Amino acid sequence: MRHLGNIIWILFFGLWSSFCYFLVGLFLCITIIGIPFGKQCFKIGTLVLAPFGRDIRIDFASHPFANIIWLFTVGTGMGVSYLVAGAICCLTIIGIPFGKQCFKLAQISLIPFGATF
Repeated sequence: MRHLGNIIWILFFGLWSSFCYFLVGLFLCITIIGIPFGKQCFKIGTLVLAPFGRDIRIDFASHPFANIIWLFTVGTGMGVSYLVAGAICCLTIIGIPFGKQCFKLAQISLIPFGATF
């Protein structure tokens, strides 16, 4: 079932979102200061490509300063957008599994440093 979910996800959500994360990650890696943030974009981009069947573990104590910078610069916007997309997907019964994946992605979008999947 997760393979079918990932295929549908890639066709409608994942390919475009993953491309955007990889592109932003490349732009962030141009500067030395942006390299850690670019690496997190690459990490999120791989999860966005196929989120079904993956669990996220978030260590809040790991890299607190970097997580705060991320949260106030890009994390809040990305997290809210995934929450809105998840709520819209959950309006239909067929969209509930995709809404759950959006909620999972909202977590890692808010605090990516120290998150594993």
